[in-house]
Amino acid sequence: MTIGLTEEHRDLRDAVRAFTSRQVTQAVVRAAVDAEREKTPAFWDDLAAQGLLGLHLPENAGGAGYGLVELAVVVEEMGRAVAPGPFLPTVLASAVLHKAGHGDHLPLLADGTKTGAVGLDAGGLSLSRSGGEVTMTGTSGPVMGGPSADVLVLPAKDGDGTAWIVLPRDAVTVHELPGHDLTRRLARIESGNAAVPARSVLTLDSQAVRDLAAVLFAAEASGMADWATSTAAEYAKVREQFGRPIGQFQGVKHRCARMLAHAEQARACAWDAARAQEPGTAPGETSLAAAVAGATSVQAAFQVAKDCVQTLGGIGFTWEHDASLYLRRAQSLRVLLGSTASWRRRVARLTLDGVRRELGVELPPEAEGIRAEVRAELEPAKALDGKERATYLADRGYTSPHLPTPWGKGADAVTQLVIAEEMRAAGLRAHDMIIGNWVVPTLIEHGSAAQHERFLRGSLRGDIRWCQLFSEPGAGSDLAALSTRAEKAEGGWKITGQKVWTSMAREADWGILLARTDPSVPKHKGLSYFLLDMKSPGIDIRPLRELTGDTLFNEVFLDGVFIPDALLVAAPGDGWKLARTTLANERVSLSNDSSLGSGGEALLELAAEGADDERLTTLGGILCDAQSSSLFGLRTTLRSLAGGQPGAESSIGKLIGVEHMQQVWETAVDWIGPDALTGESQGGMGDPTWMFLNSRNMSIAGGTTDVQLNIIGERILGLPRDPVA
Repeated sequence: MTIGLTEEHRDLRDAVRAFTSRQVTQAVVRAAVDAEREKTPAFWDDLAAQGLLGLHLPENAGGAGYGLVELAVVVEEMGRAVAPGPFLPTVLASAVLHKAGHGDHLPLLADGTKTGAVGLDAGGLSLSRSGGEVTMTGTSGPVMGGPSADVLVLPAKDGDGTAWIVLPRDAVTVHELPGHDLTRRLARIESGNAAVPARSVLTLDSQAVRDLAAVLFAAEASGMADWATSTAAEYAKVREQFGRPIGQFQGVKHRCARMLAHAEQARACAWDAARAQEPGTAPGETSLAAAVAGATSVQAAFQVAKDCVQTLGGIGFTWEHDASLYLRRAQSLRVLLGSTASWRRRVARLTLDGVRRELGVELPPEAEGIRAEVRAELEPAKALDGKERATYLADRGYTSPHLPTPWGKGADAVTQLVIAEEMRAAGLRAHDMIIGNWVVPTLIEHGSAAQHERFLRGSLRGDIRWCQLFSEPGAGSDLAALSTRAEKAEGGWKITGQKVWTSMAREADWGILLARTDPSVPKHKGLSYFLLDMKSPGIDIRPLRELTGDTLFNEVFLDGVFIPDALLVAAPGDGWKLARTTLANERVSLSNDSSLGSGGEALLELAAEGADDERLTTLGGILCDAQSSSLFGLRTTLRSLAGGQPGAESSIGKLIGVEHMQQVWETAVDWIGPDALTGESQGGMGDPTWMFLNSRNMSIAGGTTDVQLNIIGERILGLPRDPVA
């Protein structure tokens, strides 16, 4: 995985990873740890020769003419190797100077002749102005990379504000400090009334410097989180305790899965912050994306580094293991950048001021030809309404465009996004099949010609409504443990058993049913997939009242219900395979709603009435999670457009999104206070108290969070599966 999504970015990642594997060896890292004073590492000249120090700078400044995303790809890999030395301080210094339009030092920083550093804490540094002359006195806060820096970019108090000064090393006194990060040390910079030339006072907003620091710190944090997650997972696969690998224990497996979730959040937010720095992005969005990365990515690396030590156990607590170096660096980044709480408050304040991150995609040129055809085909639908409109759209493949013709349009990723845009522009909505969205692809791939004829067109048009009869009282997420029996009878099957948590059972025309047709084989092999007429004799549907007081779910009792052979999909025993069916040509979508989601926007309305620092900190954290979830969706879409396979984001999105939504409504009730408990509201969708209660099902329905963590641990990280009882 990498911050970048394009083939060029992956090639860049591979090149840098190959470089670090050769040059940034454990011996090199440990030499930096053991050195009495900070030294420029032996690989510095080779690093400069690769052009990596000036990747983000224009060619006329000695750079390669790329941008912050490309630099972030490199910084991520250097962080993954916990590379010692001034790489990050130097590229941050050159990025700040370039943004300020100050080009004096850029060529020498780009070719590695000089190194740089940026201070983020003015400490006691201050400017004095007299008769047109500017002088600086005092001592700075700790400066990362300061011990070896030739060019220093420093903040200094200037009246009621902060000015940023660029000075050569010989204009000040550098005091090297013992550093928490043993591979990249700190210094305080002392100025004894040094004269500051007018050109050395940068024309730059103070926040812009901190935003750039947040972008590059986040990129490095992403690489460190990736290393820590991989290291913990690999160790958990082979370290045995109590006779089995520790990765088989759910406590360890779930911790590793959550480590991956944090690492992916770090990566997505760092990527967005880097691309938001490119020209053309609104200044508010640039700063918001940086704030989200500052609040999320660096904290994620810190959390994952701690979890890595915990997973490694005693070996992780030893001086010899590199886990301690990642923990030290992650904490150093976090403290130097400024508290996570302060960055969360900045996210909250920017958002309350109306700033939103627009998460769109730029479609390739061929999209316009597709757009003209789609627009022309949709035009007649605008004159229709109700059933006629739904039928028109369904018959032309717009209910599920990703499905193969004649049921869909066989639409690739670009076409699907064009169709979605044109449907919105025309004010059109195709029928939402709900459960049918799972049924129809399964029937297309596995159903008979007669089943196609009988069910597909009606489902797409909305004439047939479906429910799902999978879960049972003794088998929720564990579908292989189903006990509902299907016994062979003349011309069909007799079904006996009980299903539960079946939404729409009372309204549905048909249901998809998993039942056990062969109890003599291993449990997942004896299941079969049936189509059930919900009006069949022997079906007893009983509403289940949920904790909200509503009755959306049902339990369904089946007493010798007859299903003809023609309604068995595929062959007996194929049910498990069919239940897990997904077509290779998957649906591609990108939300057109706020990147914060409806819950985030609702919480903002409550916060707008007045929020103290505690509430702003909480709000900022929630908004960061909302933004992360939207970024997961955007990155998945961009992968599809590029013809790639889904990354880890698609698996982690549900985990992050569910917990985010639950926190939104729990926080909303807290903020409303006692009035949320009075029962005076109308209840239902949109009411915070009802939404709080209803959100509890989100971590249960469709596979519990616990099962989701198992899946992430086993299928993505490769941890051993739970032992068979």
